[in-house]
Amino acid sequence: MIKMIIADDQAIVREGLNLVLSFDDDIDIVFQAKNGQEVIDYLADNECDMVLMDIKMPILNGVEATKVIHQQYPQVKILILTTFNDYEYIFQALKNGANGYLLKDTDSKELITDIKKVYQNESIIGSQISDSLVAGLQNNSQQDMIASLTPRELEIARAIADGKSNKEISTMLFLSEGTIKNYVTNIFEKLQLSNRTEVALFMKKYD
Repeated sequence: MIKMIIADDQAIVREGLNLVLSFDDDIDIVFQAKNGQEVIDYLADNECDMVLMDIKMPILNGVEATKVIHQQYPQVKILILTTFNDYEYIFQALKNGANGYLLKDTDSKELITDIKKVYQNESIIGSQISDSLVAGLQNNSQQDMIASLTPRELEIARAIADGKSNKEISTMLFLSEGTIKNYVTNIFEKLQLSNRTEVALFMKKYD
């Protein structure tokens, strides 16, 4: 039995989801919350397997609630169900620990199937979410990688993109080659790349 919380600020949506999901013998709706804070308060004293979470809610929205729940109750699965087909919401929700993201026009049978998949540790991105939004999510993630670079690392990454060697960069920045090599290693790690050519291509595309 999947013990589930429905979190949505609209009563008619909560009641509708409760009605639809209650027809499945494997799903038990244990609590209905109007916002993310009510979910967190419930979890403090009760067990739950999964939260079906809306994004925009008062007091504590679904994105921030997902972050708190993932940190404090990592065993609880979180499936976002919302009307917002926007890669910023998708990216933030998944970054904060959501296990899936669906739109509210998802067919009820598909919703039940996806709930069970998430319960079995699968990650779900609804078929309604366009390729362009998924691409936007990927691009946003790579922009975050660039943002993780320090000003000095960014300067060196740009120099690599310009085709400069470690020796040339060390001369330009008045640093030892050993220091530049250490910076380059950090750049590889932060950008999840393995060589200078990849760094050059990455910086020319996303910087």
